[in-house]
Amino acid sequence: MHNRRTLLLSSLAAATLAARPARALGLFSSSHADPPLDPAQLGSADAPLPGLTIPPELYPVEVTVKPDFAPGMIIVVSSKHVLYFITTKGHAIRYGVAVGKAELQFRGTAQVGQKTEWPRWKPTPEMVARHPEAYARYAKNGMEGGPKNPLGARAIYLHQNGHDTAVRIHGTIEPNSIGKSVSNGCIRMINAHVIDLCARVQLGAAVTVF
Repeated sequence: MHNRRTLLLSSLAAATLAARPARALGLFSSSHADPPLDPAQLGSADAPLPGLTIPPELYPVEVTVKPDFAPGMIIVVSSKHVLYFITTKGHAIRYGVAVGKAELQFRGTAQVGQKTEWPRWKPTPEMVARHPEAYARYAKNGMEGGPKNPLGARAIYLHQNGHDTAVRIHGTIEPNSIGKSVSNGCIRMINAHVIDLCARVQLGAAVTVF
């Protein structure tokens, strides 16, 4: 359940991250080292990826934000189903995400503790207890990484004080779930989008989830 602190944090995040499209051509200043977004690979509001029915605003876009966050940070605003990767002071890339069901949503701060290509997946004991019919067969050995793996093409592991939280920012085999609150607590992204984010974010980067 949402408490007063959670609501205040969500309101603060929405106000601070009031984003607007970046300047002409969607490019940052010459001091920005990361490559610009590639709509051919990532899709866009004007050129959606085949088979996707997500809202146009959930495609990656370069935006300007208030300069309150350090470059390299990840900010997730769960109520809006968006993730911001802060590129430079006052600038960010905004991606659409799916988040946990209301009773399972992660809130708080963490650090990027690990990044993995085509990660293995193993359900948590809590997931197995909630839905043994879906997860019990994977409880012991998990599943090898690959196109059918629920974690998709990349996983960014969130740690707190050096310990794995079991929360991931990861790809998905259900891309049309983006923009919804449907997961077991992790933060889902379209595979092409999480590949892009994973290439940009550094180990140790700060993550805040509102």
